[in-house]
Parts: sequence; C-alpha cells; structure tokens
Amino acid sequence: MTGLAGRQAALVRALVAGGEPPEGFDRDAIDTASKALLRKRSGEVGAHLPHVRAALGDRFFALFADWAEGTPKGSTHADAEAFTAHLESIGHLPEPSRRRRRLFGPRRT
Repeated sequence: MTGLAGRQAALVRALVAGGEPPEGFDRDAIDTASKALLRKRSGEVGAHLPHVRAALGDRFFALFADWAEGTPKGSTHADAEAFTAHLESIGHLPEPSRRRRRLFGPRRT
C-alpha cells in the first residue's frame, strides 16, 4: 500500500496497535492519542462490566491495558467478553462474575 492509503493505514496501526507512525507525524502526539483511545476503550468496557471494574478498582486499567495490547478492538460487548475470559484465565475475575459464567456462560446480546 502506498500513498495516502498506506499512510492512513500506518497511522491507524500507530494509534491502536503500537506501530510506527508514518513519516512526518510527531511520535509524542501519536502516543498521547493512542493512550487516550485506550482509556476510551477501557471506559467503554468498564461501563459494560461495572461490577468487574468496581471489584478490580485501580487495577482495572492496568489489567485492561495489558490485555488490549495486541488485541484488535471489536465491539464493546465482544471486548467485554474477551476481557472477562482473560481475567478468568489469569485468576483475576471477581467471584460474582466467575459464578455467573459457570451458571450462565458468556452473556449474549
């Protein structure tokens, strides 16, 4: 991919996947925007899973950021399900959520 389309694709990779920004873009500005997009994504998932966000407290964002690194954004619901499964796999899913997943399986909307 070359030209404008290639530069746009590189910019998106830099913003959401840690890629190198295209020539002429300020790395610090890209990093700031990337962190803001990650915060927005974590806020959307946290709003979808308020009990998990509350139970994890200050650890929520760090755990989410670790999980989100290299994980392409899906829908908020898909992100919430995948993040919940990840938390369960590493032993950080709060007990009420573990119990719900055992009884009902993943939520469907």
